[in-house]
Amino acid sequence: MPRSAEAVPARTAWPRVPPEVARVLWPDVDSLTDLVIQAIHQGVPEYARPDDESYARMVRRAVETALHDFIGRIAASGASGKRAGRDQTAKLFRRIGRIEAAEGRSLESLQTALRLAARVAWKQLHERARQGALDIEVIAGVGEAIFLYLDELAEECAAGYTQARAEFAGEMERRRHRLLDLILADPPASPAAIAELARAADWLLPRKVAAVALTRDGAVPLPSMQPDVLVDITRADPCLLMPDPDGPGRAALFERCLRGWPAAIGPAMPLDRASSSLRWAKRALSLAQRGIGGGRNGLVRCDEHMSTLLILSDEELAREFGGQVLAPLRQLRPDQQDRLAWTLLAWLQSAGNAGTAASRLHVHPQTVRYRLRQITELFGDALDDPGTRLDLQIALRARELLNSADRYAKA
Repeated sequence: MPRSAEAVPARTAWPRVPPEVARVLWPDVDSLTDLVIQAIHQGVPEYARPDDESYARMVRRAVETALHDFIGRIAASGASGKRAGRDQTAKLFRRIGRIEAAEGRSLESLQTALRLAARVAWKQLHERARQGALDIEVIAGVGEAIFLYLDELAEECAAGYTQARAEFAGEMERRRHRLLDLILADPPASPAAIAELARAADWLLPRKVAAVALTRDGAVPLPSMQPDVLVDITRADPCLLMPDPDGPGRAALFERCLRGWPAAIGPAMPLDRASSSLRWAKRALSLAQRGIGGGRNGLVRCDEHMSTLLILSDEELAREFGGQVLAPLRQLRPDQQDRLAWTLLAWLQSAGNAGTAASRLHVHPQTVRYRLRQITELFGDALDDPGTRLDLQIALRARELLNSADRYAKA
C-alpha cells in the first residue's frame, strides 16, 4: 500500500516563518514556476521533452503543486499537520517516483531536479530581499523550510519508486514463471505464444536449453542465477531452465550455483523439446535419490548416465526382461547368483578376456575361469551368440542397478 501521511516518520519541525512571507511569495509563483522548469530542463536534459505534451504537463503540474503547497504551508504558519493539499502533493510525488521506476531510471535525475528547484527558489528569495520585499532576517528560516520541504518530496518519490520496483519485479517474475510453464508444457505452447511472452519477460530465445530438476530439500538457499536462467521452485516439480548449456563455463557455473542442492541436469535439447530434457532430468534425480547414478556434490548429469536412463526407462519391463534372460541363474542360491552374475557381466564387458575380467573383479584369473565353467554349464552354447550376449549384458546391468536401489532402500 502507498505510504500515507500518517505513516511518514516524524520529521524535523519547520522553522518559524512569519505567515506574511506567503503574501510576498504568492505574486511570484507563476514566474517562479517557469524559472524552475527552465532550470530543470537545462540541468536534467532527459526531462526536457518538447514533443511530449503529456510529459511537459506532468513536469509543470509537479512544480506548480509543490510551490503552491509550500507557500500554503507558510501561510498556515508552517503547520505540519494534515492538509488536503499536502496529501495530494505526497500522492503526486509518489506517482512521479513510480514513473522514474517505470522508465528504468535511478532516482539520481529526480534528486538533481529537486536540488535545482531549491537553488532557483533560494535565488528568488535573495532577490526579493534585495528589493526590500522580504526582511533579510527571515531569509534563513525560509531557506531552511525549503530544504526540509524538498526532503519530504524526496521521501515520497523514493517511496513510490521502491514500491513500483517491487511490483515490477513481482510482475516480471510472474511472467517468467508463466513462460517456463509454456516452454515445459508437453506438448509446448506455440512458438508464437512463447516468443510473445519471452519478449514481455525480457528473455532472449536460445537455440538450445537444458532443464534442471530440483528437490525441495536443498541444504542451502538457492543462490541467485544469471538473468537468462528461468527458475521456479514453487512448481510441483521445482526446476530451472538453462539456456545455451554448452556455452563456455556454463557447466562449471551451474555446478557452483547448485552446490548443496540435489539436482539433475537434463540433456541439451532444442527449445521445443525442453519438456523431454526435464522429463529425463526428473528421472535421473529420482534414480539418484534411490542410490542409482549419483553425481558429484549431489548434481547428476544425464549425459553421464544415458545408458542407465535407457535401461531403467521402464523398470517393470527391465525386471521382466532380466527374469527371462537370466532364468538359468534362478536354480542357484542367492549368493551364488550374485557371484556368477558379477563374473558374467565383467567377462562380457571385457570382450571375453578372463584376465581383464579378473582385474575388474579384483580376483584371481583362475577364479574367473572356474566361474565361467559354471556359467557355461548354465547357459550353454547361447553364450556364443552375439544377440544373446547383448541381451545378457543389458539384463545383468539392469539387475545390478535394481539391486543397488534395493540395497539403498534397506540401508
